[in-house]
Amino acid sequence: MRRVIISGGGTGGHIYPAVTIAEAIKATEPTEILYIGSKQGLENTLIPKLGYEFVTLDVRGLERKLSVHNIVTLCKTAGSLFGAERIIRKFKPHVVIGTGGFVCGPVLLAASLSGIPTLIQEQNVIPGVTNMVLARFVNRIALGYEEAEKRFKQKNKLVVTGNPVRRDILTVSRKDGLAFLGFDPNKFTLVAAGGSRGARSINTAMIPVHEHFKDAGDIQILHITGDHEYDRVTKLLDGVSGQGFYGKGSRIIPYSHHMPEVLAAADLVVYRAGAVGLAELAARGLPSILIPYPYAAEDHQRYNAQAFVMSGAARMILDKLLTGQDLLEEIIHLKEERILLQKMATAALSIGRSDAAQVIANMALELAAKSKYAKR
Repeated sequence: MRRVIISGGGTGGHIYPAVTIAEAIKATEPTEILYIGSKQGLENTLIPKLGYEFVTLDVRGLERKLSVHNIVTLCKTAGSLFGAERIIRKFKPHVVIGTGGFVCGPVLLAASLSGIPTLIQEQNVIPGVTNMVLARFVNRIALGYEEAEKRFKQKNKLVVTGNPVRRDILTVSRKDGLAFLGFDPNKFTLVAAGGSRGARSINTAMIPVHEHFKDAGDIQILHITGDHEYDRVTKLLDGVSGQGFYGKGSRIIPYSHHMPEVLAAADLVVYRAGAVGLAELAARGLPSILIPYPYAAEDHQRYNAQAFVMSGAARMILDKLLTGQDLLEEIIHLKEERILLQKMATAALSIGRSDAAQVIANMALELAAKSKYAKR
């Protein structure tokens, strides 16, 4: 049985690709998987619920200035390197995989220094700092976007695989998605979401959209506000029911644990431009209006969105320029121009790599076969 360590932490953008790769590896051959995360990240609650063996390291990111925090962090990082080395020595993995986040630094570095095959997966057009550093040490670098190639000097390690997408994103039919939401299959379906915590700029811009389409009979809107924004949004709109229904068939909700069904039902999506979300849109072939999160590291969401815009799969409105009127005009235009919408859907599909998780899994298992532990 193969033994694999996977590390990715902090946000869902690092965790969900890790889990998807882990599932692909387990489906390919019998594997024992150990997940290493940080003590502060979302992985603390998510990974144990999924049934994976889970351990943590105390490691945090650096501030972009000289500070006491950075001195403390560097000391903890040095300690976490030794902690990672102890975990690796005990578990004896055949391969170690990192999907981003500060916790990957000591884990992948310790594995490389121990002679264990290593692979990192970079989701964004603009690579994260941790992966840029680790690129010097690892054996393979799996890229979500071809545009990221020019950011790395280690050309012989690069493989453009696309970003891993959960299997259930691909398997839910449009009919089942609409039925799950209780939506009319004969209406145009718009989905708007800004992430689990919500995006205030998107939520605010959606107010005129709701008001314009309130009495329209040919469109239905599912607006996922985020837990912290729901009350504010519903107070800004007059006539929202206790269950979030508004107008003729549209609904406002704080959060959804059923994004495969939500995306299956959509004709057009208003979204941020995180790598995982975009990979899911591409896998479903969904046209989108993208509003990149302006405070993402190195403005990487804007570069992610530009890749979709250049391919013809999306329209982009910068967050600082976003208004309700502009968003409404884009939605009306795309809703009425069905041929254009179909071209965007085709372009989105051309970007997507539904086999990305399997390709990365195969690559990892090839490295594992060469491990010093492979014949033990």
